[in-house]
Amino acid sequence: MLNRKGQTLVEYVLIISLVTVLAIAAVRIFGGYLKDKVTEMSCQMIGKNYVAGKKVGEGYCEGDEDKEFADITKDKN
Repeated sequence: MLNRKGQTLVEYVLIISLVTVLAIAAVRIFGGYLKDKVTEMSCQMIGKNYVAGKKVGEGYCEGDEDKEFADITKDKN
């Protein structure tokens, strides 16, 4: 009986690990597209035109091209 409980626990951990890896992969692959769509919708909500960026995920609202957005990965020095 004890061995069966341990086996079930290991199976659940493997399933959760697989789902986590797939979720991370999906965000890495589709993250830029999602960011562009959210930016496009927010531009429409505030009445500005959406401008597509040179790369996926770099789109912005018209008039915001000169603004520098905070990036926690950049070194400020």
